[in-house]
Amino acid sequence: MEFELANGFSIVLPSLHITIIGIVVITLLVRWSKQLETRRFTVFLYFLVSTFIAPIYSQSTINGVFELWIPLGFIVVLVYLNGSKRYHPSKVKASILGLCIALYQLVLQYVG
Repeated sequence: MEFELANGFSIVLPSLHITIIGIVVITLLVRWSKQLETRRFTVFLYFLVSTFIAPIYSQSTINGVFELWIPLGFIVVLVYLNGSKRYHPSKVKASILGLCIALYQLVLQYVG
């Protein structure tokens, strides 16, 4: 969505489905952070780390470069939560939500 203003100035907003997804994600994270008694911001950190994707394999082909991507942030958070004493269901929910965003990024990597 683009709003034209005076003197060639315009404001560009993301598409409607991205905006709705962003509002839902923020609402869920705020709700889950309220379930924690201390350090409520950690839910947001677990979410952000879980959204990280990284290539683990790259090969040059005739058609270009093939890269194999994985949600590395989610794997790191999952290993940390399994070995930590600070396990809380809200943190797991936030990291699974981050995995969903990472999978969306993976689809965009392979399609685009």
